[in-house]
Amino acid sequence: MSVGRARSGELFLNIGHALDHLFLLIYPTVVLAMSPEFGRSYSEMLPLALGGFIAFGAGSLPAGWLADHWSRRGMMIVFFIGIGAASILTGLTNTPWQIAAALTLVGLFGAIYHPVGIAMLVSGREKVGKVLGVNGVFGNLGVAFAALIAGALAYWVNWRAAFIVPGLLSIAVGIAFAMTVPDAGAAARRAGSGPGAGLSRGLLARVFAILTVTTMFGGVIFNSTTVAMPKIFDERLSLLANTTLGIGILVSLVYAFAAAAQLVVGHLLDRGALKSVLVTVLGLQVPLLLAAAFFDNTLLLVVAMAMMFFVFGQIPINDAMVAAYTNEAWRARMYALRYVVSFGASALALPLVAATHRYSSDFRYLFFALAAMALVMFTASVWLPSHARQRAPA
Repeated sequence: MSVGRARSGELFLNIGHALDHLFLLIYPTVVLAMSPEFGRSYSEMLPLALGGFIAFGAGSLPAGWLADHWSRRGMMIVFFIGIGAASILTGLTNTPWQIAAALTLVGLFGAIYHPVGIAMLVSGREKVGKVLGVNGVFGNLGVAFAALIAGALAYWVNWRAAFIVPGLLSIAVGIAFAMTVPDAGAAARRAGSGPGAGLSRGLLARVFAILTVTTMFGGVIFNSTTVAMPKIFDERLSLLANTTLGIGILVSLVYAFAAAAQLVVGHLLDRGALKSVLVTVLGLQVPLLLAAAFFDNTLLLVVAMAMMFFVFGQIPINDAMVAAYTNEAWRARMYALRYVVSFGASALALPLVAATHRYSSDFRYLFFALAAMALVMFTASVWLPSHARQRAPA
């Protein structure tokens, strides 16, 4: 029975990851259909989502604190029902300011998932690679299907349905989660000792300095490559695709291939040392990012697939570092800090992409900058302790 409940809880947490990313990307898709109704241009309507993206990052800290001091299970129930209700509210709005306020609520409830859901997922596990890899794939599915689901509902029904239908689904999942998944982590948090039990202050400081560097620059690289990829393909894959549909298909293929990296890396994390996996992944990012600056057409497509494989593959490693080096009692807060740094740094991607494209339309200087960031991460990773010391059992 306990095994079945554990698997059920894991499935709910994976579904939550997919829903989290899906809700954040509904508006950028349906805003095209909303603009005529509100009598505003795309450039005027899109910034209404800014509050939601800010809340998505800033809300991680209070969410992690509440999860560790109150209940992780309780916070996940708040996540499922809250983000669903906020999405439904967005679908019922009638003025731009109402849209902005409702989307801010979507971002605020969405901020709960990463620090709380990931902490629940790795709780009590000696090996976290596989579960983090599978969870990452679910998150990628949310990204991949957001535009498809939102666009289909907006086309077949209206833009309001694109918010309301997923919102109802999330509330239903939240109710099922509350009825099915017990608060298994409460006893472990009560029994957990102080932060970093068994680890010296110097070692902890070194580990979290490295984690900060890899999280910060990794967030910029991930966002920059995913934001710029359609435009890069538009300008440099002229022999393979010359329509928006063709470019979209090629970008989707690259991301689908890259999503598998999280499963591969998760498997390697469970079988080998964390440091060796991190050093390898970051070391291969450097030459691939540099190569992307020089190739076109078929060679660029091949390089892009390999490059994004290792960019996506870094994500579960950072989460595994938190699981390996933090105590159960304060892990949600550590994940909160990690995602505040990651999402905060990711915001730099948009001005970086825009500036480098103005300077050189082929994005060559963008890849130079990203390769330099990858080199900094690689250098930092070499200083990671060779073996992650295991936490004392709760």
